[in-house]
Amino acid sequence: MQIAIIGAGNVGTALTTALTRAGHKVAITSRDPRDAARVASTTGADAVPTIADAVVGADIVIPAVPFSSLPEIASEIGDAAAGKPVVDVTNRISFGSDGPDIDATSSNAEELAELLPRSPVVKAFNTLFASHQADPFADGIQLDGFVAGDDADAKQTVLDLVGSIGLNPVDVGPLARARQLEGLAFLNMALNIVNEGDWQSGWKLVAAPSTTQDDGDTR
Repeated sequence: MQIAIIGAGNVGTALTTALTRAGHKVAITSRDPRDAARVASTTGADAVPTIADAVVGADIVIPAVPFSSLPEIASEIGDAAAGKPVVDVTNRISFGSDGPDIDATSSNAEELAELLPRSPVVKAFNTLFASHQADPFADGIQLDGFVAGDDADAKQTVLDLVGSIGLNPVDVGPLARARQLEGLAFLNMALNIVNEGDWQSGWKLVAAPSTTQDDGDTR
């Protein structure tokens, strides 16, 4: 598949590494073209000068930027990304009097869907630290790649993408389940912050029921 990645930070670099290694064609762009060129030179991706250039030929769009940047990104890609799956990989975290905190009344993915009403937004990759986006194993165990979305075709496309980089793809249901996925990511981050962890932990749901029927359709 042709993948557009917007952003060349830790997440953009990790996903570009994993996706090119899996044989996908990746176009990466960044506000600083030097960052995109750096990632492209080490991964075999194509560095492109603008967001529009990355999105126009893409099958899937992945904004690998902080959520605070997504409203601006959405305004730029609204036309070019219409009808294409847009994967939200972001998480929310803040700090209160008791330490790390999270607002679980909604999700970043649901808010992005409101910003991109013509694109099927899918939640994926957010429960993984960047190190495991590039390497899907922790302590020799294959990690899960949880995927949530309302559009069945877009979600299946992203499930296939998740599986292609070596994760175990898990369909967790509609886009509203992104609230729980962001909660999983928050818990993992909070544990590492509070306990000064090495940020190598990851999620594996053991003995979970299959989310894929024998005919290949997801429930």
